[in-house]
Amino acid sequence: MKILLLGKNGQVGWELQRALAPLATLVALDRRGEGGLAGDLSRPESLADTVRALEPDVIVNAAAHTAVDKAQSEPGLARAINAEAPAVLAREAARRGALLVHYSTDYVFDGSGDAPRAEDAPTAPLSVYGQTKLEGEEAIRASGCRHLILRTSWVYAARGGNFAKTMLRLAREREQLRVIADQIGAPTGAELIADVSAHALRATLQEPELCGTYHLAAAGETSWHGYACHVIAEARARGEILAVTGDGIEPIPTSAYPTPATRPLNSRLDTGKLCRAFDLMLPDWQRGVTRMLDEILPG
Repeated sequence: MKILLLGKNGQVGWELQRALAPLATLVALDRRGEGGLAGDLSRPESLADTVRALEPDVIVNAAAHTAVDKAQSEPGLARAINAEAPAVLAREAARRGALLVHYSTDYVFDGSGDAPRAEDAPTAPLSVYGQTKLEGEEAIRASGCRHLILRTSWVYAARGGNFAKTMLRLAREREQLRVIADQIGAPTGAELIADVSAHALRATLQEPELCGTYHLAAAGETSWHGYACHVIAEARARGEILAVTGDGIEPIPTSAYPTPATRPLNSRLDTGKLCRAFDLMLPDWQRGVTRMLDEILPG
């Protein structure tokens, strides 16, 4: 069996290289490509040549235009990467009879209410990023290819930049921090996403009726303010020297920190379908964040 992985150097893609390697021959590409194979999703039609040259049994697309605010000013590029490229991959997967694994986002919803969204909840994206990710989903489903679409949220990893690292840097520099407290979700580690993906991929190859759209996020919920408080408390417990005071993390509303792209206030995802289908129990978000801090903080 052969797996083609796109976006190998992103947060999820990096972890997928580890998680997928035991399953099959793995060809992992980034946007620079390799050995004459194209991996740049901003040039969607070039991906067809890559798929036809490799003839993979599974295509895993971990690449995306994820700069949410920047997408507002470059919708054409966001649409090429998030919608047109997945459409090409889906078309080629259908031709080949391959399984396509693709990642989407809670941003396909409008973030209203306070209940976790199920997979069949009405979509209503608030931003170019959310709209183009939804278009990518719709193209995959319309293609008729075998697929797993995994919607996730608040993704982080020890590798590269992330919210926790930003909070730690600011906490070392400032006595007071202001952090949004009315956006609610579950910080979800790239490592968890990769491991669940490998498990779901293998099961779906054996039972094709498992194909479909699923929500994948860590258990529990918090706000960005709660996330920051957890990170800073864990850092203090490890002896980190921080400038921020004990009560110096101020909760603020989203309206106090305007951005080009509107963020959903409710990023809760109902993961019950995923857990039932693949016999999983997803860990609390704190466990993954604490483990990530063990990696990035000096021991």
